[in-house]
Amino acid sequence: MTTSHIQLKLFAALAHLSPENSDRVPIQAGITVKEMLDQLAIPTVKAHLIFINGIKRSLETRLSGGERVGIFPPVAGG
Repeated sequence: MTTSHIQLKLFAALAHLSPENSDRVPIQAGITVKEMLDQLAIPTVKAHLIFINGIKRSLETRLSGGERVGIFPPVAGG
């Protein structure tokens, strides 16, 4: 497989789990968002909203490299 890179931004309660190199996270081309999160030890149950290049996607979306990935946890309000 080919190694590529993505830009990863974790928001709110997930921000502290951001990798040090979040602007250039290495991935294997073809990996799913879920597989990438598992490799980075980010709990998938906390990945409520996933945006890839500004478009809402799912954990099963495959990444090819070059994407901007934003992940939001569930949000509770009062």
